[in-house]
Amino acid sequence: MNDLSFAVPLWVWAAVTAGIGVMLAVDLIAHRDNHVIGFREAAIWSGLWIAIGLGFGLILLAWQGGEASSTYYAGYLIEKALSIDNVFVFALVFSFFAVPDAYQHKVLFWGVIGALAARLVFIFVGAELLQVFFWTAYLFGAFLIWTGYKMAVSKDEEVHPDRNPVVRLVKKVIPTDPRFHGDRFFMRIDGKRVATLLFVVLVAVEATDLIFAVDSVAAVLAITTNTFIVWTANAFAVLGLRSLYFCLAGLLRRFQYLHYGLAVLLAFAGVKLILSETPVGKLPIPLTLSVIAVTITVSIAWSLLATRGEDHPEGTATPPGADSHHPERRPS
Repeated sequence: MNDLSFAVPLWVWAAVTAGIGVMLAVDLIAHRDNHVIGFREAAIWSGLWIAIGLGFGLILLAWQGGEASSTYYAGYLIEKALSIDNVFVFALVFSFFAVPDAYQHKVLFWGVIGALAARLVFIFVGAELLQVFFWTAYLFGAFLIWTGYKMAVSKDEEVHPDRNPVVRLVKKVIPTDPRFHGDRFFMRIDGKRVATLLFVVLVAVEATDLIFAVDSVAAVLAITTNTFIVWTANAFAVLGLRSLYFCLAGLLRRFQYLHYGLAVLLAFAGVKLILSETPVGKLPIPLTLSVIAVTITVSIAWSLLATRGEDHPEGTATPPGADSHHPERRPS
């Protein structure tokens, strides 16, 4: 697979990874108390994470030139767009389990760490497969096209977090108390260490994000198999996932047509990946950036225009089909 390639010293990998770790630590310290994160605070943090993500692209521009920088921005944009779909599912999980607003940020923090770890594994495995076995480009491409189709036609299907096989396995293997105990994931009851309902919520978030990780990593690998660019594009986009959730919490209902745009992006990534192993070759990065930007802009504008005038109070998101005011739905 013909692709962008440049040497990345080990110390650069270490420095970037350490920087990500420091940013996670700062985020944890800033939100160590259990308080409800409002729109203003979430918007400030979202702006900070986006500025950091865009700033890294400028570092790449100075270090490796325009092609590396534009490739990074293409990956960052598509990952950022796909992360909005994560927000919909997180809102549904929190609504289903009736998670108190004050504890949601802790679940999302550890969810982000799990998301980064999963993506790091998928990136290296996927990139190696694409480099060694050219035919995997057709498999990954077909998978992305199929995923885009499913996203376009199955958006209104009801999701049941408690039926997730991973969640059900955890509840069978680990003794679980079906209640919240503050922000604790584990506690002792009658001398026995048990998982709380908040831990079950964390497992549900991590399990659903594994699916998103496969989709998003495959989509960025369709742009480039340079593991450093794929990793940084994913990492800087995912770092802001928690603040993005709280920022968009009260607006989710207005993005009712966004999934069509995301479906187009996944299908486009699949076609791009397949074409890279044909005489057509790799599509130019400027074209990729244009398709991503236009698709995101049109789908968001379409959604906002279609729902203008609707009243959406600030607060935790309640996606279509979910009802956050029914704690009796909390699974036992």
